Amino acid sequence: MRWPSWPSKSSQETDDDRRPVAWTESLNTTDWTHYTEPRQVIPTLLLTGTTLLLIHLYRSYLRRIPEAANIQPAFFRRRSLFGRVTSVGDGDNFRLFHTPGGRLSGWGWLPGRMVPEKREDLKDRTIHVRLAGIDAPEGAHFGRPPQPYSTEALNWLRAYLMHRRVRAYIYKRDQYDRVVATVYVRRGLFRRDVGLEMLKTGLATVYEAKSGAEFGTLEDRYRRAEWWAKARRKGMWAGKKAEFESPRAYKTRMGVMEEGKSDQR
Repeated sequence: MRWPSWPSKSSQETDDDRRPVAWTESLNTTDWTHYTEPRQVIPTLLLTGTTLLLIHLYRSYLRRIPEAANIQPAFFRRRSLFGRVTSVGDGDNFRLFHTPGGRLSGWGWLPGRMVPEKREDLKDRTIHVRLAGIDAPEGAHFGRPPQPYSTEALNWLRAYLMHRRVRAYIYKRDQYDRVVATVYVRRGLFRRDVGLEMLKTGLATVYEAKSGAEFGTLEDRYRRAEWWAKARRKGMWAGKKAEFESPRAYKTRMGVMEEGKSDQR
């Protein structure tokens, strides 16, 4: 039995089918008007813009900063840090666990957004903050004896800040890898400047140094608060004037004594 014959393409048609098509010819045959219609372009632009905006917001405001060394230089004097105080080590500095966005972004109630309580869980995860514009009495460090009112200043700061949420307006990172900042804490209905309150209680002096002092725009206010505490003999101003030694004078005296001992060796 013979199979029926089927029509076949001519050799010319077969050669045309096998001929490679240049990509420019393929582009010319594509109908691009479909991709330039507003109903296609506008949603694409909106989606792209929204994605880029969300990435920028996350990097600038919602990304957690573990330590002072991780703060970008562009953040200083432009950004603030919000977080919870986990420890107070001296009369004018403490450690902050950064919680960007606060409770609105889930900190304190969402799984995976709880502030650690154990010391070992906080290792390398907190920012060391130095209160700007003030100097508290020095505690016992590096073999030096404690300065009068150093314990009172430490206890006051612990009671005022420990486990509380604060906002720190950051200026710079100092030589001890601490962030120098003006810090605010909410007490009742009001937001309080921690450094200013310490000056009012007489447990700190205005920071005095030849260079490196940071006040933001608050230097005049701080000096008035120190004058007020001094006039009312608050805290460290309660003793005799002749016996008073500021934290700056104390550190200078200790430095001279240590240099003298090293020269004798």
